[in-house]
Amino acid sequence: MGLHFFNPGPALALVEVIPSLLTADDVTARVTAFATETLGKHAIIAPDREEFTANALLILYLLAAIRMLEQGLASAEDIDQWMEKGCERPIGPLALADLIGPDTVLACPRRSTPSIANTYSPPLLLMRLVSVGLLGRKTGRGLYGYDP
Repeated sequence: MGLHFFNPGPALALVEVIPSLLTADDVTARVTAFATETLGKHAIIAPDREEFTANALLILYLLAAIRMLEQGLASAEDIDQWMEKGCERPIGPLALADLIGPDTVLACPRRSTPSIANTYSPPLLLMRLVSVGLLGRKTGRGLYGYDP
């Protein structure tokens, strides 16, 4: 059984409830009730698969935003503002990538099966950030700079 909380956890209401092949239905029901009633989250039952179901789309979104920045199509601030103000997202994709950590964002496509990994071609900028240790908020610099 797994629970996948979304970043930033306090701001986002969704949690994926992921029963394994061996999880009894009553356990799934109890965990779902805990997530909804105790934690106040909106629970969705997701399949037990290689990656979190929502991340299959989320990582593509983050990679596309990083690619836009890399290609000079817009500033990091403008890309994030488009999604925050134009699409009512609580956090822009580049700020979210820094919150998650560029190393974690990069690891998602790298640890996927070939059929999934072909969909995720990581931008060179992302690979460069990780290779020099610019891991977002956890190191004080990533796609943005952060005060210690």
